[in-house]
Amino acid sequence: FSKMLVFALPIMAMNILQLLFNAADMIVVGRYSGSEALAAVGATGSLINLIVNLFMGLSVGTAVVTAQDYGAGKPEPINRTVHTSIGISINSGVIVTVVDLILCEPLLMVMGTPDDILDLSVLYMRIYFLGLPASMIYNFGAAILRAIGDSRRPMYFLTITGIINVIFNMFFVIVLHMSVDGVAWATVISQYLAMILIMFSLSRSVGAIRFKFHLLRIDGHKLKDIVKIGLPAGLQSLLFSISIVLIQSAVKSFGSVMVAASAASSNVEGFVSTAMNAYYNAAITFTGQSMGAKEYDQIDSIAKVCTILIFTTWILLGGATLFFGRTLLGLYTSNPDVIELGMLRMKVMMAAYFTCGTMNVFPGLTRAMGYSILPMLSTLVGACLMRIVWLATIFRWYPTVVVLFMCYPVTWALAGLGQVVSFFYARGQIRKRAALEALETESIEVSL
Repeated sequence: FSKMLVFALPIMAMNILQLLFNAADMIVVGRYSGSEALAAVGATGSLINLIVNLFMGLSVGTAVVTAQDYGAGKPEPINRTVHTSIGISINSGVIVTVVDLILCEPLLMVMGTPDDILDLSVLYMRIYFLGLPASMIYNFGAAILRAIGDSRRPMYFLTITGIINVIFNMFFVIVLHMSVDGVAWATVISQYLAMILIMFSLSRSVGAIRFKFHLLRIDGHKLKDIVKIGLPAGLQSLLFSISIVLIQSAVKSFGSVMVAASAASSNVEGFVSTAMNAYYNAAITFTGQSMGAKEYDQIDSIAKVCTILIFTTWILLGGATLFFGRTLLGLYTSNPDVIELGMLRMKVMMAAYFTCGTMNVFPGLTRAMGYSILPMLSTLVGACLMRIVWLATIFRWYPTVVVLFMCYPVTWALAGLGQVVSFFYARGQIRKRAALEALETESIEVSL
């Protein structure tokens, strides 16, 4: 418990800092550019995640493969994973940037973005995605560091770049009187600085994770290993994002005030989900290293600790979010209608947020054991498919804001149940493997 908590806390701090910096974007643009600008930035969130998450899922493959090799004490395969991962991140970043520049406007229109914020949303997205190659490299580099147990350096780098992001936010929006474009350029600058810091760190590291530019190439075998774990993770994130896009489109049917309220509330709720995301990363690292070292019995302890952390975080942070909800939403906007609608969403979401934690954390355990398709299928059926069914039936029959947002906890519970079942299945397979290995070892010793 103590080791996982010590490992998770810097990741949690890093994620919360990232949210604070994102919140600063929203607060600055909402306070100094108006609720339309706030809604424009909020309207892009689900689409940005939709485009990015497929490739970001590959970084999960990097984390699992690196952790398993590190646990097994294999430095040469780790080094090949490092250079392959950076190569993947560069290529992915360029591809996604080009795709977005071409498709962002028609995609936002398909999503039903209100006309009064469409142009601002397109402007924000096109600038934002210029920083995506740097963001990809940073995330893959951070996954490598976390996989070997270093969760602190990514936190330090994000703290530095986040502060710079906030400074540029205020300079561009308050001093230069820019709008969403100022917030977007501040984000791009901070992303490239984060990339420089993570690559400098890897190039100066000692041992297997040291990056050398002349060794930069994509190793076919390592690419296969990374894709085997990372592609299903990316597809899961992609499918999950599609379901959020559908809900976001339904939110937009209530007008730009509801869009702004949902964006602000989602930003506040993110402090709870991002804390739980730290446990997901811890689960990948600890389980992956245990698999590499063939210490399979530790996996049960890791799962128990994750469950305790999920419930504790839900009670403490979820309760604090509701208690201070109006004050927190008031930081984003002074519009009382936005605050009221934001609180309505927050109450529905926080009622059973532990189910979201279960849905998000348990796939880390299962993937680190080498089973990545099962978590994807659980999310596909429990969350994505059921959300479509909910929108097509329950919400269609009762088209209210509360019924719309109830879609989240209901599908979290279904997907979370599927993730727990997937974990126990994978754990059963690992036990069988361990039993066979023990029999083979005993047979060899007897023959000797």
